[in-house]
Amino acid sequence: MANTYDLIYAVVRQIPVGQVATYGQVAELAGLIGKPRVVGYALYRVTEADEIPWHRVINAKGEVSRSPHRNGTDYLQQSLLEDEGIEFDAAGKLDLQRYRWIADTAALETAIARIQQSLGMASHPD
Repeated sequence: MANTYDLIYAVVRQIPVGQVATYGQVAELAGLIGKPRVVGYALYRVTEADEIPWHRVINAKGEVSRSPHRNGTDYLQQSLLEDEGIEFDAAGKLDLQRYRWIADTAALETAIARIQQSLGMASHPD
């Protein structure tokens, strides 16, 4: 699973300040179509030392996914996004049309190729 997580992290590192991606979007870009939960599992393991902007990944409704297992990081995630200029409405949603990240395909392919090369992988895992 570490190889899959590395691909996910390579995608997430590309999301710029003030923009977000959905779990499904990250999964698709990492070659894990239909596996957004894997993205969630990978991001749950991120520590501060990893320098991965985990907080920029949200659910397809434009919300921070809330869970009692996240030990309060739900609120931290929204706060970090607000610090980057992202606005939430009273219901806790953000405007995906405004804030959704559109990947720079060339930069993303380069980042993923670098990860695959370092892991000795030929292509995305299934």
